[in-house]
Amino acid sequence: MWPLRGRVKRTNAKNLTVTMRDVAESSGFSPATVSIVLNNAPLARYIAPATKKRIEEAAKKLGYRPNAMARFLRSKRSHTVGLVFFDITDPFCTPVLRGIENALYPSSYVPLYADAHNQRNRFERYLEMLLEHHVEGLIVVANWLFVDINLLADLSKRNIPAATIGFELPGETVGSVMVDNETGGRMALEHLYQLGHRKIAFIRGPKMLIDSAPRWRGVQKFAHAAGLEIDSSLVLQLPDSLDPNSGFDGGHRLTEELLQRKKKFSALMAFDDLTALGAIRALTKAAIRVPEQCSVTGFDDVALSALSAPSLTTVRQPLEAMGTQAVDMVMEGINAGLEKREWNIVRKKMNPELVIRDSTRAVSHGSSDD
Repeated sequence: MWPLRGRVKRTNAKNLTVTMRDVAESSGFSPATVSIVLNNAPLARYIAPATKKRIEEAAKKLGYRPNAMARFLRSKRSHTVGLVFFDITDPFCTPVLRGIENALYPSSYVPLYADAHNQRNRFERYLEMLLEHHVEGLIVVANWLFVDINLLADLSKRNIPAATIGFELPGETVGSVMVDNETGGRMALEHLYQLGHRKIAFIRGPKMLIDSAPRWRGVQKFAHAAGLEIDSSLVLQLPDSLDPNSGFDGGHRLTEELLQRKKKFSALMAFDDLTALGAIRALTKAAIRVPEQCSVTGFDDVALSALSAPSLTTVRQPLEAMGTQAVDMVMEGINAGLEKREWNIVRKKMNPELVIRDSTRAVSHGSSDD
């Protein structure tokens, strides 16, 4: 017979569960008293501090953890907020998520994540699943959105506060947080104009994205006010694509197309940062120095913008603050429901900020503007 060496006796996980009754036996107090203390019930204020301390020390020593399901059945509160991204691979999402988590943490709420992969069926199924988990609120990060999410308006019938980031739904049932895209578009062009650039190429955003039209509107309004002529042969548009990272390849390919047209330009304004980085790659391959011969601007200020060479001048969206604002909206709705009071749906438009780095400079005689 082989010796039983190194064999570990395994204990059934069920037997490892520490209950309030175990804490009561260890502390010497009744299960009712223990329940009042550990649940911080209203009657807890009448229990002596020494008793509370003894019970809490016993619970800590035993490794007691509250039963979340039992607590939900008693209070009908899950202390969770559903969080749906449309494509979490988008660099846009990381600072937004940081803002959401930082805002939820002090409230003792836990986010439940889902990534819809820009698929309507997947989005609808995740929405059902989150509702089945009794989330108390919902935040939808509608980045790079190509599907219809109007069904979110139905959440008001369930009294579940909801907010979208980067998208506005019609009606007055869902809050939203967006950057002022029109102002951002104007900022980028105004910066290039002030540097002396007049022959400027543009790579517009995909037609279906909600951000594309207002950014271009900001460009057109500034150009009209400044008397700047936009050469239509220097304007190209990214194709619709479900991949939020497609802008890099699109920016590279469209910049090569601009160069093939043999029309001179001293600056290029890209729809977003990834598109701008793709444009810089194409310009560099064509031996056009950035910014000495061509300035380039982006939009968003994702982490890669500061790390690129040259670092990218861009229009910053306050992404972390947008996540925080969305949480504030949802928590206000949750608290209003608990307090049985009215609350107002808020549509917040955040101010963009021009971040000037190394990819832009004043027009020079060595640029392609000559």
